[in-house]
Amino acid sequence: MEEVTEIALEQAELISSIDTVWVAICAALIFQMEGGFALLEAGFVRAKNAMSIIAKVIIDITFGGIAFYAVGFGIAYGASNGWFAFDMGIMDTDLGLGLTVSNKLFWFIQLGFAMAAVSIVSGAVAERMKIWAYALFVVIFCAIMYPLAANWVWNPDGWLANRGFNDFAGSSAVHAMGGFAALAAAIVLGPRLGKYQKNGELTPIPGHNLPLAAVGGFVLWFGWFGFNPGSTLAAVGNWELIGTVVTNTFLASAAGGISTMVYTYFRYGQIDITMAINGVLAGLVAITAGCNIVDSNSAIIIGAIAGVLVDIAVILIDKIKIDDPVGAIAVHGVNGLFGTIAVGLFATENGLFYGGGFSLLTTQIIGVLSIGLFSFTVTFLLMKLMKKTIGIRISRSEENSGIDAVTFGVESYSTFE
Repeated sequence: MEEVTEIALEQAELISSIDTVWVAICAALIFQMEGGFALLEAGFVRAKNAMSIIAKVIIDITFGGIAFYAVGFGIAYGASNGWFAFDMGIMDTDLGLGLTVSNKLFWFIQLGFAMAAVSIVSGAVAERMKIWAYALFVVIFCAIMYPLAANWVWNPDGWLANRGFNDFAGSSAVHAMGGFAALAAAIVLGPRLGKYQKNGELTPIPGHNLPLAAVGGFVLWFGWFGFNPGSTLAAVGNWELIGTVVTNTFLASAAGGISTMVYTYFRYGQIDITMAINGVLAGLVAITAGCNIVDSNSAIIIGAIAGVLVDIAVILIDKIKIDDPVGAIAVHGVNGLFGTIAVGLFATENGLFYGGGFSLLTTQIIGVLSIGLFSFTVTFLLMKLMKKTIGIRISRSEENSGIDAVTFGVESYSTFE
């Protein structure tokens, strides 16, 4: 009997060790996605503001990381009443998730999701938001706002989790949450100087380094293979699920890139390669909710729709004079919304197109609209409050000179003679 018990303990320890390595690798990939955000956004803005984007991403990691550790994790994964928890210091308690890895490692991978969500906002407010006002927003977002959405979706007692809402890796909890916060922030902050003329005409403000943006896109693409598969939270016993998630993640992203290239070619007469970068990301965002429960052909369809939708959304957002320098609202907000709803259509079990009726679709719509409305409303009110108190926008002279020189005393590129 003792020998059997000892073998069982050894097997449990082996399983825990394998799962720990798996989750740690995926968490590291997710963490490095912040480098992708930094490169992508820096490339899509003007040279005089490139370092300010780097600063904002550093703030996402540092300020956001401490806020999520001190407050956010307890709100997200403590004992929930369905809407929130307030259990600080839960690192060494049973979270009721059936984890085979430590709570601290689980916290670290969840930190990556929180940082990704708030980094979406950094792109939409680029080139015009005060650095300390942004830091305050990051703290509130990572301490309270994002954790509440995570509680609803991923806490076993969350109200959306109890409804059967499926958001496997965060099309809603991460991307719609960040995307609709970005929309509200961009509205309150207002457009960059010279972006929209009095006669209504749009003045394009191109990014200064598109290869840099492309590299950022590739880094994010690579990191997504930690983002989605890592959401299994275990390797042992999940070999088939991990294979499904990885395959669907790639197929949707590739289809997103292809559809954007084809769409822009026929719409504009030439391929918009900058939009193709966002097309790949749109496919990734859209498949993130349902990568665990849709088949491969559906993943391609979802990605292809997302690749077209992102271009349409970017144009529409510009037409209504909302300035989003990197397309964050279209990529993450619009396609987070679409991808979540797509689960209710394409899920092989209970999806509308597979004979499952409207129940799952209704739940998906309720979930993503609730998260989007919550994120937009709270961000809008918070930005309005900060605007009236501490101020959120740099001065006109600072904007003309560039944030890098005025705020940081540096230039992104130096010329030596």
